[in-house]
Amino acid sequence: MKRRLLISGVITLPLLISGCVSATEDFETDLGFASVSSQTAQRLGKETVWIQSQAQAKSAQDRVAMLLKPKYVGVDAAIQVALLNNKSLQASYADVGLSVADLWQEGLLQNPSLSVGYSGIGIARSVEGLIAANLMRLLTRERRLDVAEVRVLQAQLRAVDATLALAMETRRAWIDAASAWEAVSYLNRAKVAADAAAELALELGKTGALPKVDQAREQAFYAELTAQTAEARLAAKLAKERLYKVMGVWGQNLKFEVPNALPSLPGSLKSYKAIEAEALRNRVDLQVARLELEALARSYGLTKATRYLSDLEISAGISVEEEIEEAEDGSETSTNVVSGAGEIGLEIPIFDSGQARLRKAEFQYLKAANQLAAKAVDIRSEARAAFQAYRGRHEIARHYRSNVVPIRTTIEKESLLTYNGMITNTFDLLADTRQKLAAILSSVDAKREFYLADAGLMAAVYGGGEGTPDADAETELADAGDE
Repeated sequence: MKRRLLISGVITLPLLISGCVSATEDFETDLGFASVSSQTAQRLGKETVWIQSQAQAKSAQDRVAMLLKPKYVGVDAAIQVALLNNKSLQASYADVGLSVADLWQEGLLQNPSLSVGYSGIGIARSVEGLIAANLMRLLTRERRLDVAEVRVLQAQLRAVDATLALAMETRRAWIDAASAWEAVSYLNRAKVAADAAAELALELGKTGALPKVDQAREQAFYAELTAQTAEARLAAKLAKERLYKVMGVWGQNLKFEVPNALPSLPGSLKSYKAIEAEALRNRVDLQVARLELEALARSYGLTKATRYLSDLEISAGISVEEEIEEAEDGSETSTNVVSGAGEIGLEIPIFDSGQARLRKAEFQYLKAANQLAAKAVDIRSEARAAFQAYRGRHEIARHYRSNVVPIRTTIEKESLLTYNGMITNTFDLLADTRQKLAAILSSVDAKREFYLADAGLMAAVYGGGEGTPDADAETELADAGDE
């Protein structure tokens, strides 16, 4: 019985060691997402949900169905549906949980290894137990936790940036779809007028009042306009399909429509006294780059701490030996002898002193510092360019609305009056009609470009544009202590 107790003590020793680690047993995978939701709401004014259960999925689907219930869905409703329904966005949210799991893992000691051996020579028997643990991971635990905490903050900001990027993509898709259908509506109205003119030309031709060449011109104009309308309708359907994609809708949720026209141009424009400072203060990708620099700085300290001792192990063991002695009368007496043993193993830095790893860490930090400075310069330029495009596109769209289209409309009206008075020929009237239609379509396109510039300005100030941060670009210096 005594021997069994001693062996049991060897086996339970790792549990006593692991009990010294303060780790949270109830790990919450959504830890930190409240920060993502809060920052997104501040920038977009929209709700974000990380769906991890059937109940949450059901609640999100009910909300989506309510938002899509009206016949026409506006841009704000489309963005909200995308944030609740897009599965790619939900996949990116999982990175927050992964980073928190890494933080949790860094708070745990590496499991010790246990070995138990038995040997017997003649009548002598012995049982030995050995426990080995990596002491270096314990010594660098706090530094590793520091790096992991920064990675959690980075994952949160990347989730915010992914949300902003999806919102911007949805806004652009909605603008393209509404603008495309607005063009279709204008072409349909022009087609109705051209159809009536073609029928009138045909009737006049029967009476001999209109030459055949003028009849052919009217028919050609109607045929060309029919083809142009078909092209515009196809483009509108494809634009709407792109909107479906980013919103993540399918099946019964495809019944909604987008408005047949973009909103009118705003009377007043957004004003920024210091657009560059505003962008530097709010850009999410710049905050991610700053955290990357901080993580590298902390990893550099970890690399210095493990420069010479990259793998330090401490071992402890218990040995139980049974000694048997034979008395003069031939009887045997057994005695258990318990002894302890310990050893420390470390790598001898003869050939690799850690200097290469230290220099590598320095270069990584220098690289990240220059990348951060370059990104700040780029963001300043992007903000200035976006603001100039925003104001410039508004001026162009307003010029088409207030000058070009009214003038072309007046020209067409006067041309029609002179045509009815037999002063203007058919060719001149058709030319004026074509130019008026082209001016209207150019006005629609100019308005579309303004609203796209508006979306680009939001991306330049808050993030979510084309220059989104790449999670794959992270360095591996956080694991320098394991090398």
